[in-house]
Amino acid sequence: MIDKLIAKIKATDAPIVVGLDPMLGYIPNYIKEAAFKEYGETLEGAAEAVWQYNKGLVDAICDLVPAVKPQVAMYEQFGIPGLVAFDKTVKYCKEKGLLVIGDVKRGDIGSTSAAYATGHIGKVTIGANTFEPFNEDFITVNPYLGTDGIKPFVDVCKENDRGLFILVKTSNPSSGEFQDRLIDGRPLYEYVGEKVAEWGADCMSGDYSNIGAVVGATYPEQGKILRKIMPKTFILVPGYGAQGGKGSDLAHFFNEDGLGAIINSSRGIIAAYKQEAYAKFGETGYADAARQAVLDMKADINGAIKH
Repeated sequence: MIDKLIAKIKATDAPIVVGLDPMLGYIPNYIKEAAFKEYGETLEGAAEAVWQYNKGLVDAICDLVPAVKPQVAMYEQFGIPGLVAFDKTVKYCKEKGLLVIGDVKRGDIGSTSAAYATGHIGKVTIGANTFEPFNEDFITVNPYLGTDGIKPFVDVCKENDRGLFILVKTSNPSSGEFQDRLIDGRPLYEYVGEKVAEWGADCMSGDYSNIGAVVGATYPEQGKILRKIMPKTFILVPGYGAQGGKGSDLAHFFNEDGLGAIINSSRGIIAAYKQEAYAKFGETGYADAARQAVLDMKADINGAIKH
């Protein structure tokens, strides 16, 4: 699967993934009003607004980027209707030729991990029929439970040519409470990075593994260290834009081949019209604002990588 992502990155010249993390406050009023008129101020109404908002965004950016990353919690908050919107979003993105990274951050052991993996990146057999429930291409996974928690996900990846991005050093300010703790003089995130490289060695697809890592843009020095620890690992980098990361922070996340990382931006793109720089587009031009934000991000990142 990672070879498909790399091919898409090369085709678009954009090592970028757009986080489809909708909050009702991001959605233009005219979209919400139309949804509430049809379904009322209900979970169904909120889910319809999310779906219509996402559809406009995807239409605007699908030719510019290789992938999107819907965060499942933003859909789960609206219950079953929200999950229906999540499913519709994943299907629509794939129809538009985008790869989908399901930001689900699951992590458990044994049959529970296997069930999470089956639901999101695997297949389930019911009688004589086989289904791919959510059918994402990659998902994010929490490694806190160790190999017992990761192996079931890896097994499903191998069976279905899918991929993982495993949390190693996250972009949030308090990540260091655990991730930076020293063990025999080295931070915990380095040990996690070594395990990700170990798990990934058995899942290679060309020069890179289908087992990737999540390392925040807000920690460029740690990213430099982890790039050396995980040379064959593709790194998903959150924290660009709204969380403070910028293009100049990102060069060390890439390998000398110009590959090895994909940078995520969520509200900096999907709610770009709320920013002063893109205010001229207005609410009704929210999708055009998102498209321009992608173009600006692409120029920023590629400028940093190539220099």
